[in-house]
Amino acid sequence: MSRVSVRARFERFPATVKGAFILRGEDPDPHQVVFREARVVGVGGGRGRPVPIASATLDVAPRQDVFVPFELPVSDLDPGWYGFECDLDVDGVPGTYPGGRRFSVPWPRATVRRGTIRVGREVRLGEDARVRIEQLDCAGDCLKIGLAVTPGHTVSPRLLADGTRLEILDVEIELDSGRGRVLAYPLLRSHEVLRIELRGRGRGAEGALDVELP
Repeated sequence: MSRVSVRARFERFPATVKGAFILRGEDPDPHQVVFREARVVGVGGGRGRPVPIASATLDVAPRQDVFVPFELPVSDLDPGWYGFECDLDVDGVPGTYPGGRRFSVPWPRATVRRGTIRVGREVRLGEDARVRIEQLDCAGDCLKIGLAVTPGHTVSPRLLADGTRLEILDVEIELDSGRGRVLAYPLLRSHEVLRIELRGRGRGAEGALDVELP
């Protein structure tokens, strides 16, 4: 367990994100923390951008929170999903700490697909497993793919929209029921085919499905 944990808490406004990094001592010892710098980073390894916070030396007591406030203009960020991270020296040991929570900068409304696309087709993963793709829920800031894995286990997806990789934000699968979802960047109105590639457990446990978009 890390000696100090970090999480970003914030509110999203039309032109800015306002909030704070919350540093918490996670063990019985006090720690001296040098907060060096912070940045916002695009999901999928996009280019980072500094968050305007001055460097500071902080005393973090056991089981106590220390707040480092920030305000970030976002009106000139490209459409996409972003998260925060910061560079700290904890008792002289440098490290980079993710903030956890993310926010989106919306795509132009006219460019993004919306609505539900029923699929109801299966992909076999080797001899023992299959994945049923139930539907695509298209929203302004994300795509949700509903699926069911039989038998229930984790799968690794890869998405291609007209041959271009679509960033995946999250994958959730309930191991007991096998039901789950894949959360990704949104589909655009210009996209014609979504290719869903899936990899399961074991050698040869992979398959793909092409969904033509109306």
